[in-house]
Amino acid sequence: MSERISDAEHAVMEVLWDESPLTAQDVVERIPPERDWSANTVKTLLGRLLSKNIIAHQEDGRRYLYRPLVKRGDYVEGESRRLMDRLFGGKLTPLVAHLAERDALTNEDIAEIEALLKGLKS
Repeated sequence: MSERISDAEHAVMEVLWDESPLTAQDVVERIPPERDWSANTVKTLLGRLLSKNIIAHQEDGRRYLYRPLVKRGDYVEGESRRLMDRLFGGKLTPLVAHLAERDALTNEDIAEIEALLKGLKS
């Protein structure tokens, strides 16, 4: 995926990744209420995502049904890679070290990382 998505567009994508296809009104109803977005705001965001070819739509009578063209996992992988490339020279170890040095890792996080590494070594 070459096009980046904004934080607002990401909120719409989370709705579509959870369930699709959906109408614009369905998306409006599923956006977290704290966003306090109007239907026009959501329709604008859907239009932006369409123009970026990140979602597609199909006619269903007088309305459109929207669905993602990009899988959530693929998006997360790309964003994670960009973060590591931009801030940590493409390496995971400095990222984990940064989090550990800032007390951002809980004991549970550390245990999960240790279990993951142990599984990868097996």
